[in-house]
Amino acid sequence: MLAAIEAGGTKFVLAVGHASGAIAARHEIPTRTPEETLAEAASWIQSQGPVAAIGIAAFGPAQLDRNAADWGHILGTPKPGWTHCDIAGYFANRFEIPVGFDTDVNGAALGEYRLGAGRMTGGMAYITVGTGIGGGIIVNGEIVHGVSHPEMGHFYPRREASDRAFAGVCPYHGDCLEGLASGPAILARWGRNLSDLPDDHEAHGLVAGYLAQLCHTLFAFCAVECIVMGGGVMKTPGLLERVHASAQSLDNRYLPGGARHQIVSPKLGNDAGIVGALRLANASRNLSP
Repeated sequence: MLAAIEAGGTKFVLAVGHASGAIAARHEIPTRTPEETLAEAASWIQSQGPVAAIGIAAFGPAQLDRNAADWGHILGTPKPGWTHCDIAGYFANRFEIPVGFDTDVNGAALGEYRLGAGRMTGGMAYITVGTGIGGGIIVNGEIVHGVSHPEMGHFYPRREASDRAFAGVCPYHGDCLEGLASGPAILARWGRNLSDLPDDHEAHGLVAGYLAQLCHTLFAFCAVECIVMGGGVMKTPGLLERVHASAQSLDNRYLPGGARHQIVSPKLGNDAGIVGALRLANASRNLSP
């Protein structure tokens, strides 16, 4: 039996189950202080019986370099009290078993790649569009890591000539993708959620166009076959189809293998992250705790 934690800024999703993705028990708790939240999570896991490893898919930014002294820590975050929290170390020390650690979007990417919409593809990316915009990439079966984890929400899309007035809401970059197309950006610009705006409102085309630029960039730079798009904004009726059509238009039938390119919704739905965390737990058994 394995344990999994999807550590979000609002709630922690906990589960015990198997590497196959089968969940035996599931529980949710609100994210409070690190001391309260981690202790409650550990107590629930302990109540489920012995587990062989724990996988954690956490909100970021996070230290993913296992050679770093602060591996497994949350880094600088606006979430009060969580900066420098050693979330992986807490569970490794309490249970004395292997712990796998990655970001929440990488966890969701792993879940969808192994057991969801990206299964049997040559490579895939997972993008979440909600309060922020983030993503993970899997190529040749491996999550892409580097100096840090990918920050897909912070590239600068090409803006339409008629769309230059809005400054964007990103506190670091202004009109990066997250500053233009995230949920808060849409609300700040048009005063309503995208799903609440009329179908013929300009917002739908603009948001789809900016997200399509990210998709085309991923198809071109990373040669992925499938892009899975989740998050609250992507639940807007028709948005996924608009993104797909706009990405095809941007490509203009240039990229080799373009006919195989897919932009789809998560097959695992809300379970993508927790299933990915179970896979992280299983993988950690081949590494040092």
